[in-house]
Amino acid sequence: MEWPPPSTSPSPSLVVRSPRQTVSLIRNRRPHRDWAPSSRSPSFAARDHGPKPSEVYGFVGSITTVIATAVYLAWAYTPEPVLRSLGITYYPSKYWALAVPSFVIVAVALSMGIYMGLNFVATPPPTSFSTIFDENSRERTKFSSEIEEERPIEPISDISIDQINNLMFGGR
Repeated sequence: MEWPPPSTSPSPSLVVRSPRQTVSLIRNRRPHRDWAPSSRSPSFAARDHGPKPSEVYGFVGSITTVIATAVYLAWAYTPEPVLRSLGITYYPSKYWALAVPSFVIVAVALSMGIYMGLNFVATPPPTSFSTIFDENSRERTKFSSEIEEERPIEPISDISIDQINNLMFGGR
């Protein structure tokens, strides 16, 4: 039995590539189709091969959050002698069990207040004409009766302040 002669180039699976080359090869590879070309549309399961990265990150993030919450609550509510008897001697002071959530709540409340304040500062006063007209305003155009029969839907336009006042206050 004869062995095949050794090839001068290594097989493609044994070549060491940089991560950039590997990613470009993966992107350029044609996707594998599990369905017959004669079928009209593949099933949803045949199109997706495995979970999406966002689903994996969401799952790992939710599991991590649950574990971190359980560890935090166990640390916050377990008395120090019990922790020492379990061999846990290196942990933060119990002061931080109340301080960190308090700081976070105050930071969130302040950021929401600052955000609303910045929106109030950026909004023009009600007496400003920029609340009525701006560069994107579209006035309603009048069409003749022949054109209106051809166009059943009016083009998008703004309602003028006169029409709004007539609708709300009725010609007072």
